[in-house]
Order: sequence, then structure tokens, then C-alpha cells
Amino acid sequence: MSRKPLVGVSTYLEQSVAWGVWNLPAAMVPAGYPRLVRAAGGHAALLPPDDPEEAAEVVARLDAVVIAGGPDVDPVRYGAERDPRTGPPAPERDAWELALIRAALESGTPLLGICRGMQLLNVALGGTLVQHVEGHSETVGVFGEHPVKPVPGTLYASVVPDVDVVPAYHHQAVDRLGTGLRVSAYAEDGTVEAVELPGAGWVLGVQWHPEMGQDLRLMHSLLTAATPLSPLPQPSLS
Repeated sequence: MSRKPLVGVSTYLEQSVAWGVWNLPAAMVPAGYPRLVRAAGGHAALLPPDDPEEAAEVVARLDAVVIAGGPDVDPVRYGAERDPRTGPPAPERDAWELALIRAALESGTPLLGICRGMQLLNVALGGTLVQHVEGHSETVGVFGEHPVKPVPGTLYASVVPDVDVVPAYHHQAVDRLGTGLRVSAYAEDGTVEAVELPGAGWVLGVQWHPEMGQDLRLMHSLLTAATPLSPLPQPSLS
């Protein structure tokens, strides 16, 4: 029996997290991310911010990488002035996740960027971001949903060929595309909802949050790319 692919999922540092009698700094990520990896047939390894110079060594031990959603990317990373509505910077996380993305691209390791992860993929390749988009996070702390339309002939369209309603929560989005990136899905208002890097293997970023839904197609496709000689059985989320 072939081993399950090992998927690294980036996490972030919080300076004050309470559990039991403790209130301490913690590296964390919403449980939906490892749950999605497990449901699709993989093992999740959580990757807290670390020395960016060691990212290539970490990625070399993984079969795939997921860059999770989270706080806004610091505008200094793409040479922009800070919009007053942009959240506080997370320099350690920015540096670590950018290093993970570059290491995955250089090594050909399958890569999925989710929300902030898609935005960082764009920034890593020289793109810029719109710092505030209306209508994609209508209620604070509550995921909404909206349809996204795939662009025919793209990697994303090969995985999800029809218009799909997705769970979403974000207020930033791709502006100028990074070098080599192609848009592979749009929202009804024209917001870029997915990007990919043709010719680089399995590299995809999505603006929404698949870890908050029931659709396993994206994660299953990522894991299949991570184990091309051992196709995974189609799992079910329960």
C-alpha cells in the first residue's frame, strides 16, 4: 500500500492564545485545513513561521505545500503605500510563507495558495494587490458564499469545470498579475478568484476557503499531483 502524501500547511503566530489554564503565544491554523488534507487522503504537517533560509530544506521533505489564509500581506512586499483599511503587518509570516512559495516553485513541489496564500503567490512573482474589495466579507467573522466561474482550458477548469458556489471571506485581491501567472477563475464582479502558473507543474491559488466547505476536488487534485504514480481513491468528507 502506497504511503499517503505529506502536505505542509503554513501556520501563524499569535501572541496570546487561551486554552485551559494557559494564555501563551501559539502557532496555529484553523482546524479545517488539516481536516481537508486528511479527508482528501493525505497527512498534514503544520509549518509555523521559521527561518526563511531553511524553507527549501523543509519543502524537500514534503509532497505538497498549502499556504493558508490569514492576515493581510504587508504592502511593502509589493511596493505600495498602506491603505488605512489594511490590517497590521505580520513580517515573520510574510517572510516564511514567501520563502515556502519560492522553494516549492524552484523544486516543482505541488502548491496550493488559499486566500492570503493566493495573494502571496502573486506577490512572490512580482504582482500587486488591491488592498480593499467590497462585498466579499459582508459580515465580520462570518464566511459568506458566492459563485466563481472557471476560465476554460485552465488547470482549475480541469478540476472544477462548471460555475461553483464557494465559501469566501476576504477584502483584498489580485491586482497586477505576477510574472507567468494566468487567471483561471473570476467572481461575478470581475474579482480574480483563482490563478495558476502554466508550465510549472501543479501550482494554483484560490481566493476562497475550500477548508470551510465540503468540496474535496481541489485538495484531491493537489494530492494526486503529489503522488502521480499512485492515484488516490476518491474519498468522502464526513
